Amino acid sequence: MKKTAIVSLFLFLLIIPLAACNQQANKEIKKVRVAEVTRSIFYAPQYVAIAKGFFKEEGLHVELATTWGGDKTMTTLLSGGADIALVGSETSIYVYSQGTNDPVINFAQLTQTDGTFLVSREKIENFTWDQLKGSTFLGQRKGGMPQMVGEFVLKKHGIDPHKDVKLIQNVDFANIANAFASGTGDFVQLFEPTASIFEQEGKGYIIASFGTESGHVPYTTFMTKQSFIRNNKDTIEKFTRAIYRAQQWVESHNAAEIAQAIQPYFKDTDLSIIEKVVDRYKSQGTYATNPILDKEEWNNLQNIMSEAGELPKHIDHKTLVDNSFAEKAMAK
Repeated sequence: MKKTAIVSLFLFLLIIPLAACNQQANKEIKKVRVAEVTRSIFYAPQYVAIAKGFFKEEGLHVELATTWGGDKTMTTLLSGGADIALVGSETSIYVYSQGTNDPVINFAQLTQTDGTFLVSREKIENFTWDQLKGSTFLGQRKGGMPQMVGEFVLKKHGIDPHKDVKLIQNVDFANIANAFASGTGDFVQLFEPTASIFEQEGKGYIIASFGTESGHVPYTTFMTKQSFIRNNKDTIEKFTRAIYRAQQWVESHNAAEIAQAIQPYFKDTDLSIIEKVVDRYKSQGTYATNPILDKEEWNNLQNIMSEAGELPKHIDHKTLVDNSFAEKAMAK
């Protein structure tokens, strides 16, 4: 009887510190609400960071929500519905230009090229950009990065997007692919995996990459309000470190391995399509290999916005970009 009591007491004493450790571990997990502008293979490193446990190892639990559109994503961030937003850097410029005491700061870059492709209705063996002249071009939303890059590339090739083509840009982002499939337009600007799926189904043919044509830009970055950074520096540091680890993982692994890792986030897309899209993005250097958003990319972004007539005013790199967390993550 005494022996049983001693054993029970020993087990009880053993359980107490274990329970305390578990409680302490739970307290150290920090929830971070992230609003992504859309769900896209374009953002593969983000899903790798979640799937491979890089955020978890930093003591972060990422609660990911897809907010479908730059305006909605920024509204969610500004209203306190998210801690961090993954969206185009141009949105931070729009917010700052409207006047704010709490500007939105870009702290980690995820993608460094445009992610759209030019898709034709008919198969074209030897495509040249002047073949767009006189055609109907189904573009993206006015004021958004895809549309601004599209116009920038057309002008680069001597095409006036408002005179040389019939430009359609009043179709909602979510309905552009359906509009093209239904017969609207000779050419369309599409993201992946829709472009590859259309090609597979014979609905269209990928003939050019806007990302390759436009060069490096801070196309999609993680950003947050200045006040959040001020009050949560440790969280931003950990978040950026996890993203950098994911970027390095993506850089060092092949398309098949990356596709396998992110497949749970694209359950309705065939693994072969995911792999094809990842390979296409990797081959054109779309995924940033580190979170630094440099001055050259920032200025290229504003040049593209200016060409499209959408730049409210020029904003210095240091005003809306904070590379300190990226630099610290890379140093470690």
